[in-house]
Order: sequence, then structure tokens, then C-alpha cells
Amino acid sequence: MSANIDCIHRAPGHVGGRRVVAPMRLYILGLLVTLAWSLVAPGISAAQRAAHMPRVAFLDPGSPTSPIVCSTGFRQGLRALDYVEGQNLVLESRYAEGQLTRLPVLAAELVRLAPEVIWTHSTEAIQAVKQATTTIPIVIGVESNVVEEGLVAGLARPGGNLTGMELRDLELTGKRLQLLKDAVPTTTRVAVLVNPTLSGHERVPGHIAPEAHALGVQLQRVEAGGPDTFEAAFAAMAQGGADALLIMEGATFARNRQRLLDLARLHRLPTMAGGRHFAEAGSLLSYGADVREICQRSMVLVDKILKGAKPSDLPVERADKFYLVANLKTAQALGLTLSPTVLFQADEVIK
Repeated sequence: MSANIDCIHRAPGHVGGRRVVAPMRLYILGLLVTLAWSLVAPGISAAQRAAHMPRVAFLDPGSPTSPIVCSTGFRQGLRALDYVEGQNLVLESRYAEGQLTRLPVLAAELVRLAPEVIWTHSTEAIQAVKQATTTIPIVIGVESNVVEEGLVAGLARPGGNLTGMELRDLELTGKRLQLLKDAVPTTTRVAVLVNPTLSGHERVPGHIAPEAHALGVQLQRVEAGGPDTFEAAFAAMAQGGADALLIMEGATFARNRQRLLDLARLHRLPTMAGGRHFAEAGSLLSYGADVREICQRSMVLVDKILKGAKPSDLPVERADKFYLVANLKTAQALGLTLSPTVLFQADEVIK
């Protein structure tokens, strides 16, 4: 018995002329090897997976806790094309939290990560990325007047490293004015809210002057570059005698649409804006493309680039479906009755 015990506890030793390791130490060694591999293997596997995954950079002027409509469309587009972050895609996200002066710094950070493609939206963010790189492909989730803004050379042949989706905002403005007049026939003076930092807004309201004249409506151009100027803008509308408001498209207005529409309601101004997200937030009317839908479609361009296409060979796609949305709750709050003609034309009525 003592000889057996002695043999078990000797390590290493000799039994029958052969060198052996005691069974207990073999067991412990096996456990340590298994534990070490269980800790190291997942890390190696994740690193190997990440090394072979496409890397997409995402730059948003807004906040992750309060996403802009376009950003929601981007993520819906990812899911629709079966991209899952961490499984077959590495997503590098940066948010400006509404501080547009941070966009150039964030764009530079993303460029240093050398992604296969950078996705963004809004004039300020697009310009920041465009200045940060001339080689990494850029996809615009949505933007207005991309040629006029100097973002691309042309729609069919954008050239350079940028392509994406365009809203046809400026050319829809006259139609919006007509629909607003149809909805509120007593309208005689319409304030047109523009962002002076966007060159595409410079031509408004001059662009729709003929339509305004035909409708017997006077236009008042009012500027607002950010939320801190909204109060002054509405004071100017009141001083100018505006009895309705036309809101131009822009990321700043879209991001702060609830504040704008609360002020419009306070000043009892019927409003017309672009995408349905404005009507959902309380605009009396909205007429334009579905921004969420457009941004979701932009992921098809990202997918093509990840599969080898060059952005210079991918034409800028333009919105081709437009929706009229009427908000009856807002009409009731303003003491208005929308005409049956407008309601009949509406693609959606919010009650």
C-alpha cells in the first residue's frame, strides 16, 4: 500500500524503468490547458472575424439617443440586406450631438480608421467627410441639391469618391405652396423658413415667386440657422404679418422639428413641410419623399461598393415617390377645417 502511494505522489519518477507523470498532475495540467484555451480562443476567433469583415463608418450630426429619421432608415437598410453588426459587418459610429462644429474632427477620426465606405447625411456632415478624404468612398443617405451644393459633378456621373440619394426639395416647393393655399384658402402671406448656412436655400423664395403670384400670395423670407434663432424667426414672422409657414428641408430643421412646430402652433401658423416626419410631429401638411425610405435605399449603394463598385460609377439616385400627409389633430387645434379636395389627395391622414 505504501509503495503504491509513493508511486502516485512521485512526479516525475520511474516505474518499471519508464519515466512517468503522476495522474493527479496530469489531470490538473489538462484543466489548466482547457481553461487557457477557453479564454484565448474566443478572442482569436473574434479578431479573425473582424479582420475579414467589411468596415463601414457612420457619421451622424445628431445623437444616438435621439436618432434623426435618416439614421433610422440606415439601420433598417442594414437589416434588409442581412448585415448584422459584429457578425458580418464592423460599424464605426460617430455622433456630433447637434454640435455641427465637431463634424470635421469626427470625420477625420473615421478616415483614420480606413473603412471601406463612409455613410453620412446633411450638408454639413457631407462637406466635413468630403474635405477629410478624396479616396474613401462616401455614400450620402439623403441630401438636397447635390450638384448645386458642389458635392458631385453630375447626377449620372458623380465623379470623385461620392454618390448617394437626393431629395428633390427645391422643385417641390411650388407644389407645397399650392397645397398649402388649397388647404387654407384664406392664406395671403406665407413665411418661408430657410437656413442661411445652406447655399441651396439661397434661391428661396425667389424660385417660387411665379407660383406665389399666380396664387395671390406674398412671400416673406425668414432665416434661422439653429435652435437659438427660432424665437427671433417667429417674432419676425409675426411682425411681417405671416398667416402660414412653409419650412424648407434641412437637417437642422428636421432634427429640431418638434421645437419649430410647437412655436408654429403657439403663433397659430398653419405649416407645410417636406417629409412625413414633419406631419407626424405636428405640421398641418407635409409633401415630399419619405426620408426614412430614401435613407434605407441608400444602403443598396453601400452594399454595391462593399462588393467592388466605384462610387464614381454609381449615379446619384433621386426620390421618385412623394406623399401628401395631413394632420387633422393640428387642424383642429388651429380651428381649421381642411377642404375635402385636400383630404382626398392625401396619401395619409393623421387623426
